[in-house]
Amino acid sequence: ERGYLKNQNKELSEKINEMQQLIDKINKQVSELSLDTASKGYAMRTQKEQLLRMTKLNEELNNLLKKKNFESNSENQKLLAQLQQLQESLLKKEDELKAMEREINKKKVNVDSLLAELDNKTSLLDKKNARLIELEGILNKKDSAVLALKEKVAKALKGYEGNGLTVMNKNGKVYVSMEEKLLFQSGKWDVDAKGQKAIKDLATVLEKNADVNIMIEGHTDDVPFKGNGAVEDNWDLSTKRATAVLKILLNNSKIDPKRLSAVGRGEYLPLENAKTVEARAKNRRTEIILTPKLDELFKVLEAN
Repeated sequence: ERGYLKNQNKELSEKINEMQQLIDKINKQVSELSLDTASKGYAMRTQKEQLLRMTKLNEELNNLLKKKNFESNSENQKLLAQLQQLQESLLKKEDELKAMEREINKKKVNVDSLLAELDNKTSLLDKKNARLIELEGILNKKDSAVLALKEKVAKALKGYEGNGLTVMNKNGKVYVSMEEKLLFQSGKWDVDAKGQKAIKDLATVLEKNADVNIMIEGHTDDVPFKGNGAVEDNWDLSTKRATAVLKILLNNSKIDPKRLSAVGRGEYLPLENAKTVEARAKNRRTEIILTPKLDELFKVLEAN
C-alpha cells in the first residue's frame, strides 16, 4: 500500500512537471504576443499620425485651390493630379489601419485565451499540490502511528525479546515474530504456558489500539510433516498454529474479531534458505503482523 501511494506520488509529480512545462510555454507565447501587440500598436499610432498630417495637407491644398486663381490649365491639372494621388494614398492608409486594428484585436483574443488557459492550468496544479500535501500528511501520520505502536509492543514484550521473540518495523507494519521454541513443542500446535503469557501481554496492548488490524501467520521449515489425522502436512500445521494464537488473543481480551485473521504459510516464506538446523529453527515461527487502518487515506483517494 505504501509502495502504491509512492507510485501515485511519483506519477502526480511527473504530471505536475509536465503541466509546469506547458505553463512555461504558454507564458512564453503570452510574452511574445504582448511584444508583437506593442509593436503593432506603435506602428498603428505612427500611421495615424501620418494620416493626420496628410489630412491636414489635403485641407491646405483644397483651401489653396479655392483662393488662388490658376493662370494655366496645366498647373490646375497638376494640382488636381497631386490631390487625387493624395486622396488615394489616404484611402490606402485607412485600409492598412483597419487591417492592423483587426490583427491587433485577433492577437488580443489569443492573449486572453492563453491567459484563461494559464489560469486553469495553475488552478489544476494548485489542486494537485494540495492533494499531494494531504496524502503526505496522512502517510507521515501513519508512519508515526506505526513507530508509536512498535514502542508500545516492544515495551509490553520487553522480557521476551532475545528469548525467541523479536519486534520490528517493516514495510509500514509492526512484526512480532515468535520462534517455535517460545510457543510450541515440535510438531504440536498447543501453545506452551510461557508463549501464552507473551500473547496475553500483547493482547493487552492491542486491545487499547482499536485502529490496528491483526494478522497471524504460521510458518514451518521445509522438513515434511508426517500427518497423524487432523494435521496432514506443513500447511495444516502452520494454519493450526496461527489459529491457536488467534484464539488466545480473543479469549484474553475484548479485541473485535473483525480485526483478526489467521493464515498458514507452510514452508514457503522462509527467513533462511540454508538446510542447516539453525536456519530451519529460524523458519519455524509465528508472526503477528500489525497494520494501522488506512480508512482516512482511502477516503482521500476516493474523493480525488
